[in-house]
Amino acid sequence: MRCSRFSVAIALTVALAPTPSHPGRAETPPSHLPNPLGYVSDHAGVLDAEWKARIRSVCQDLERKTGVELVVVTVPSTRSYATAKDYGSALYERWGIGTAQQDHGLLVLAVAEGRQATVTVGKGLLGVITPPTIEGIGNTYLEPAFRAGRYGEGLYRATVALAAVAQDIRVGEPPRSRRKGLGIFLTLLTSIGALWFLWWIARPDLRHPYGRLRRGEFWGSGQGGFGGNFGGFGGGMSGEGLK
Repeated sequence: MRCSRFSVAIALTVALAPTPSHPGRAETPPSHLPNPLGYVSDHAGVLDAEWKARIRSVCQDLERKTGVELVVVTVPSTRSYATAKDYGSALYERWGIGTAQQDHGLLVLAVAEGRQATVTVGKGLLGVITPPTIEGIGNTYLEPAFRAGRYGEGLYRATVALAAVAQDIRVGEPPRSRRKGLGIFLTLLTSIGALWFLWWIARPDLRHPYGRLRRGEFWGSGQGGFGGNFGGFGGGMSGEGLK
């Protein structure tokens, strides 16, 4: 938080299922949380139609290509929540962002009161969307735009930056190490199969019964007459040639 009249609080939060501190006491559910309106929920009314469409397009493309669910929300204030970080974490949990994607979810929250912003990251993305990444995106795109009151531009550019970082993720695919090991195994198996096939076709004595005649396996088996006929036919051909 800066000391000037303008401030943007960029925070990395992990949305976890709430655990009551007093098991015997009923927990009060989060209050004053709005309902989702799709990929872009502009409850503060600070986004025009063009910026909404641009942000929505980025979120749709990201989920279609990677499975990562990215949601952008604006609210007038955090109301009963102490910080924008707490509000964003509660909103992420209440809306179930990323639940269907194995917790590969992202929530970008802009609070008009105080011009604050926070990014909530699901557990499935913590290895990719790191605190330095979020801090860099906030300082580069959100803070300058929010300072000038250009919420649409700042949120759009931040959304594009987050999507670029997450573009190589494929939700539901096995880890790369597993896929690499499987690929090596299949390549080795294919190579062995190809070598065996080449060896097999190079040995006609193994794949065709006539090849075994060369080894004498059929001599004396009652098929010698067939061999004699062959010899007589050959002799006849030679005699015709002399004429």
